[in-house]
Amino acid sequence: MRRLFFDALIRPPLSERPPSLDAAAEHELAAALGREARKRLGRSLSIREVDAGSCNGCELEINALNNPFYDIERFGIRFVASPRHADVLLVTGPVTKNMREALKRTYDAVPNPKWVVAAGGCARDGGCFAGSYAVVGGVSEVVPVDLHIPGCPPSPTDILKGLLALLAANA
Repeated sequence: MRRLFFDALIRPPLSERPPSLDAAAEHELAAALGREARKRLGRSLSIREVDAGSCNGCELEINALNNPFYDIERFGIRFVASPRHADVLLVTGPVTKNMREALKRTYDAVPNPKWVVAAGGCARDGGCFAGSYAVVGGVSEVVPVDLHIPGCPPSPTDILKGLLALLAANA
């Protein structure tokens, strides 16, 4: 145990390097998303995220949007706890039989105008979980989907680009 401790003091940490994205481009992308939301809605964009049965890979990338690197809250884009305060329903994972009714009720609780975004391959068609006895299928099997963001999992940049495309298309 003592040897492991001393080895840990000498070795550098085993963590990933930060994304090699241009910080200015990332800033401009998030700022454009904030401007489009204000132009379309007259206020900031509110997102309600629903995990319909995923492996949590997509949730890690979605949570990264709130970390200090991306920090989308500074542009007026925020995640809300109640679907009654949301503009966008961001759904991840295949819809399981246990989550079908919960997803439908959440969709019904979101006020109009509302958009549904399916993030990740599993949300599109069930992904690697397709055909399972516990899976209904993709999000579009339960609620109408306005945008699919591909990837397993999609990067935070892809999620931002998808949200911007959604607002620009509905302007």
